[in-house]
Amino acid sequence: MKRTLIWFLFFQIKLYSQVTNTGMIDTASGVKIDKLSISAYIDAYYGKISSNSTKDIPYFVSMNRDNELNINLAYIDLQYKSDNFRSRIVPGFGTYINSNYANENASLKNLVEASFGFKLFKKKNIWLDGGVLGSPYTNESAISKDHLVYTRSFAPEYVPYYLSGLKLSFPEYKKFTCFLYLLNGWQQINDLNKNKSIGTQVEYRPNKKNLINWNTYIGNEKSDIDSFNRMRYFSDIYWIYNPEGKFSITSCAYIGNQKTLDTTKKQFNKFWGQVNFTCRYKINKSTSISSRIEYFNDNKMVFIKPLNNVKTFETYSLSLCFNKFINEKSLFRFELRNFYSENKLYQDFNKKPSNLMFWAISNVTVWF
Repeated sequence: MKRTLIWFLFFQIKLYSQVTNTGMIDTASGVKIDKLSISAYIDAYYGKISSNSTKDIPYFVSMNRDNELNINLAYIDLQYKSDNFRSRIVPGFGTYINSNYANENASLKNLVEASFGFKLFKKKNIWLDGGVLGSPYTNESAISKDHLVYTRSFAPEYVPYYLSGLKLSFPEYKKFTCFLYLLNGWQQINDLNKNKSIGTQVEYRPNKKNLINWNTYIGNEKSDIDSFNRMRYFSDIYWIYNPEGKFSITSCAYIGNQKTLDTTKKQFNKFWGQVNFTCRYKINKSTSISSRIEYFNDNKMVFIKPLNNVKTFETYSLSLCFNKFINEKSLFRFELRNFYSENKLYQDFNKKPSNLMFWAISNVTVWF
């Protein structure tokens, strides 16, 4: 008990010493036994939308079952760290895994992360990690407890949640940390072609309350699944302000370009992009309210096939979330979310095309 308390206090001090990058999944505290740390996480939810057209909430892989008490994500996190070697395995389960890993094979469907890394130089903090890795793209990971609002915005739903390949981590140069990725592709454990992709990440921490993160991705997305795809280019930037303070803010913007061939073999560009802004106000140490506004556009249908035979995808969303810590290791949340689209991307309760969709969802998350 004493060791657990010391570890928890150490983790809290670490959180307040710098801004945690909520785009990454390495945020659990857990229990440390020598060089091994063990933690666990369970995210349970119940949600209802203003439609009875499907059991899956349209356009989402996270918390996406309607009118059903279920587990979004549950995992055990095992990490080993020494001076020059580290390894991590995170098997995961839940509706998020079922939806997001649908294209992976067999047991690979259940890997949130499985990686190992070596420190390349004795006196320089440069690491090379390989395996299934957490994705740096956007300010929202699959770990809901780290975010100001419970549900995921459109932003992370249409970028990689996980990556497979190599990651080179450069030492911190005062306020900067840099990463270089060599990848199988865009959220692919099984490589779908013979080409490799490149990703970059730059973290900038101007002070203890702010973090600015910039990511890029370049890769050839041609495959048997979509033989018309060619090069994909993507860049995002996000800002995290004062995440442990009384008033917190995070915002993310990105744009992507998928080069594609038409039926005449002529190449053209298909863009998608989004911007969102989220803030939270702490009423007291255990209670807060948060809100998010966002805009998402995938008019060329790079990722989304809209309902109702709509030919373009463009939508807005507004969320209001109540957050209550039950204790230091559990969190209750209740969120109301409203979607609006001019071109009727949604369906009402009678399965008729609608400009609007409402989503009410409650959640309990525990970690230890």
